[in-house]
Amino acid sequence: MIEGEFDEYSDKNVTLFYQKTLPLEDKQASTIDWIVSVVEDCGKALYCINYILCTDEQLHKINLDHLHHDTYTDIITFDYSDKEDLLESDIYISLDRVKENSVEHGKTFNEELHRVMIHGILHLVGYNDKTAKEKEKMREKENTCLSLR
Repeated sequence: MIEGEFDEYSDKNVTLFYQKTLPLEDKQASTIDWIVSVVEDCGKALYCINYILCTDEQLHKINLDHLHHDTYTDIITFDYSDKEDLLESDIYISLDRVKENSVEHGKTFNEELHRVMIHGILHLVGYNDKTAKEKEKMREKENTCLSLR
């Protein structure tokens, strides 16, 4: 869906696609271990999760083309799962939004990136964030998951 050259880091059915440099300061293996443990704690298994780490403009184009939303966002999750307990997804994350949000919320870049990464997983395991009550439950679960890193 995105044009351009991407490098990749892959482990345990999770792949990080990135341009130029891989964020996470050499903590990608422990980040993937954490994601896998959250998925398992939710009673699910990973078939294939692809995180595509991109720019605002790249994610905006996906938002326009596929969701018909003319807005910038930090994450878009596409669920391709055929089986309820086996996750398969492409999760697009704007690193520009992550950087801006980290400053706005007084978090490090990696803290905010982890929050967004797990947010996508939580959508896949059944959490939503359309209503205020759903957003509150999502945020509580994000915080619980973040405390497990």
